[in-house]
Amino acid sequence: MCGRYLITSTPDAIRQLFRYPEQPNFPPRYNVAPTQPVPIVRMADRGRQFVLVRWGLIPSWAKDPKSFTLLINARGESVNEKPAFKNAMKRRRCLFPADGFYEWKSEGGRKRPFVARPKQWEPMAFAGLWETWTGPNGEEVETAALITTDANKEMAAVHHRAPVIVPPEQFDFWLDCVNVNEKEAATLLKAAPDGTMDVYEISTAVNHVANDSPELLVPYTALAESADRSGSPDAASGERSIVEHTVQPAARPARKRQPMADSGQGSLF
Repeated sequence: MCGRYLITSTPDAIRQLFRYPEQPNFPPRYNVAPTQPVPIVRMADRGRQFVLVRWGLIPSWAKDPKSFTLLINARGESVNEKPAFKNAMKRRRCLFPADGFYEWKSEGGRKRPFVARPKQWEPMAFAGLWETWTGPNGEEVETAALITTDANKEMAAVHHRAPVIVPPEQFDFWLDCVNVNEKEAATLLKAAPDGTMDVYEISTAVNHVANDSPELLVPYTALAESADRSGSPDAASGERSIVEHTVQPAARPARKRQPMADSGQGSLF
């Protein structure tokens, strides 16, 4: 499953990739977690639309969302059969803008966190489904789940599942629920090509949702080497925590969080 991901590209870069007319302003997010507001791109009457929804799909037929099991992922192999997803697969497909995702490797009774990102370190799109739940008083809640499939070669060493990554040239095909039926759309639900992802171990700081900073992307090897040089007890104990001094990841500079006007979209972040 995929239970955490990141969105760190600029709003302009994401807008250029997904080609929606809205101009939302939002900060980088390094630790997106279930139940939080997340951006998706879907088809509307006039084309693609950027909206915020809650991560954790609630089917329209659910009686009480508070007691309904949180559906953050949908398995690609059964998405056309499962009652919770099959209607959305027919009529409400979407894309999750993202820059990478986290997964944990179980080893020796411990779980070691890893991050997976495109080798070009560019934004990408996860395949997803969205739904609208309407309450007894007419209140509406829009929610979504991302779709997973078998992991590719790089990810398989960490976990056997990974989000479905939709290439840009297939965005229209995936989003078109009028001319592309659910069986045709399901042909995209496959692992990313081997050799397209960077996967490396990071600090256990990502385990805590409150931690949301570029330091989460620092390779664990760099943290361990830095801790060794500083004599940090973390190095001796084997704890995978972020050391006090700054270690920058070998990547493009992270965007700084900027004060933003309330656009009605970004304010939910």
